[in-house]
Amino acid sequence: MSHDPSSSRTALRICPLCEATCGLTLTIEGARVTGARGDREDVFSKGFICPKGASIGGLDEDPDRLRTPLVRKDGVLTEASWSEAFDAIARALPALAQEHGPQAVGVVLGNPNVHTMAGALYPPALLAALRTRALFTASTLDQMPKHVSSGLLFGDPNTIPVPDLDHTGHLLMLGANPLESNGSLCTAPDFPGKLKALRRRGGSLTVVDPRRTRTARLADRHVAIRPGTDALLLAAMAHVLFEEKLTDPGALADHVDGIDEVADAVRDFTPEAVAPACDVDAATIRTLARELAAAPTAAVYGRIGSCTVEHGTLASWLVDVLNILTGNLDRPGGALFPLSATARAPRPAAPGKGFALGRWASRVSGHPEAKGELPISALAEEICTPGEGRIRALIVLAANPVLSAPDGDRLDAALAGGLDFMVSVDPYLNETSRHADVVLPPPPPSQSAHFDFAFNTLAVRNQVRYTRPALPLDDGRMDEAEILARLVLAVSGMHGAEPDAVDTMVIDRALGKAVADPLSPVHGRDPADISAALTGRTGTERRLDLMLRLGPYGEGFGTDPDGLSLERLLAHPHGIDLGALAPRVPEVLATRSGRIELFPAPIAADLPRLRRALDGRADPDALVLVGRRHLRSNNSWLHNVAALRGGSNVCTLQIHPEDAVRIGVTDGASATVTADGGALTVPVEVTDSVRTGVVSLPHGWGHNRPGTRLSVAAEGPGVNVNQLLDGSRLDPLSGTAVLNGIPVTVTPSR
Repeated sequence: MSHDPSSSRTALRICPLCEATCGLTLTIEGARVTGARGDREDVFSKGFICPKGASIGGLDEDPDRLRTPLVRKDGVLTEASWSEAFDAIARALPALAQEHGPQAVGVVLGNPNVHTMAGALYPPALLAALRTRALFTASTLDQMPKHVSSGLLFGDPNTIPVPDLDHTGHLLMLGANPLESNGSLCTAPDFPGKLKALRRRGGSLTVVDPRRTRTARLADRHVAIRPGTDALLLAAMAHVLFEEKLTDPGALADHVDGIDEVADAVRDFTPEAVAPACDVDAATIRTLARELAAAPTAAVYGRIGSCTVEHGTLASWLVDVLNILTGNLDRPGGALFPLSATARAPRPAAPGKGFALGRWASRVSGHPEAKGELPISALAEEICTPGEGRIRALIVLAANPVLSAPDGDRLDAALAGGLDFMVSVDPYLNETSRHADVVLPPPPPSQSAHFDFAFNTLAVRNQVRYTRPALPLDDGRMDEAEILARLVLAVSGMHGAEPDAVDTMVIDRALGKAVADPLSPVHGRDPADISAALTGRTGTERRLDLMLRLGPYGEGFGTDPDGLSLERLLAHPHGIDLGALAPRVPEVLATRSGRIELFPAPIAADLPRLRRALDGRADPDALVLVGRRHLRSNNSWLHNVAALRGGSNVCTLQIHPEDAVRIGVTDGASATVTADGGALTVPVEVTDSVRTGVVSLPHGWGHNRPGTRLSVAAEGPGVNVNQLLDGSRLDPLSGTAVLNGIPVTVTPSR
């Protein structure tokens, strides 16, 4: 595609680099993005932008980005044509699955998939074509405990309440640092501004975190808890609510089962019993509970620091237990369930299928599945351990588990020597994709359309936005949707068919269900007529049009002329505001009882493990490790963008001055950190922003392996914090790796 180098214009783009989904206005000169600013007319972000969004042009033009496929020939990854790449996949993967069974092909999904349209739309078709249960995703390094607790409480693991940030009067936040992360499982552009607005209107913010983060410094109260004990603190708060008769579920009372059982379950978790393990005094715990109950509106919100710990699912469950007991779930100013424009249209409340754990288990260690996924910590053993069902081939979509999962050295060796074939869809030759036999690079953000399927289900205000590509595809590049569609065809015996065949198949299947559903606006109509009415330039746009029209705000193919469609959305380039979040219980519930099941059996079965943690009095000389996030980074994604390096975005071991003196380490010197999985040597940063007994290393570093093409990242590689983990520590209900609260020793490096 040729471009006029003298032309200059602007184009809109929703930022794909974190969960805030801010609207951007890009400055484009010829074929280059030369600048980015916040879109002041965006109905959701209203002009907010962070350093990541401002640097999107640098990511777009990174010279290390792959521009053509790579195919391994005689052991060496070599540039190849797209047809060569898909031919190689079509020869290898179906034959391996035929010989060894579908479970011999594993799939790994990284979190960038939820930041692209293609990553949201095509993996289900890929998994259906493969018929494999060997699915591993970044969820078991992050938010799976929240999916599991929501599934057990509400019947659907994707039914996750979010704090009503714009209206709440009291926010209790655990293990979250949105001033650095921009928010997570709570899509809120300008999270910092919303917290400041909360305080300006007379509300209060309490942050529970072992680090005095930027968010904690903004708070009215910072509680420096001992890492990994969030569930104990929350259970003690629930105990106080029952003990002091402060519970009031309000309008939820007629929709909740199990309140009395929860009261019995938390009887042993008195503030006095919990305080030694949490290192939070009993009086503070009681104050936290009383303030929560007394606030006219309040929300409890927990994130990665309370998820990636040994009781992550229990902590996630207790977050919503407190919201329910105080009547703050499903009411304005509390925690509410968003209604995305592409969700299924609301229907009368009725019992659902419910949510089950452990429908199958991993082959080697018997880890139960959660939400159809196995723990990514188990991936290496599933490749390396001989026997029937061993993973022999791997498809890795936008994931870098060598850095993001525990014991990257073991996984690195497994990928190098344990696979017959590997495909990676990735724009970089990174620590994981360097092992692939075929690498398929998607185009940069400016050449991709964007719609937030996942994050609109977590947004603090209902809205809908879509941006088409700001620039056409360069010569030789293939759209990510076409890449994934052709991958589906290559593994399903349809290699060579037009990629639109995948979209047509999905649309036909969805229409077949819709016309047979008595509650659908197209019930009884001809699917062919409906399909012919869909608009859009591409298969993904036609699928989006279908979802919008049949969604909760949709025009229903003529039943509501004022409703949503792709055509109407395109006419509103800055988005359409769909209103504030509103109560949705009971229609949102999908449990078998049709009620909120507050004390599900898997939770009850795991509580004795939490009771045993009451004996975990803190050793004043022991150290535990926590991670940290950087505003100018996102896991391992962005370390190759020069504009985002430096400042606070560095890989250092943060340690409290008292601990530094006791151990004998000094600021700027090196220390050796040792844990279950090995030892790392890292520069020391002495700071009182971490509490005593805690050290902190950031996640996503360690760019020092050979065979990668990450020149900027390699200049300051840092260390891979997850190499300190051997993968044995998991939250048993969710299979999530324990990444925080890990016992470590620190010694001066000699």
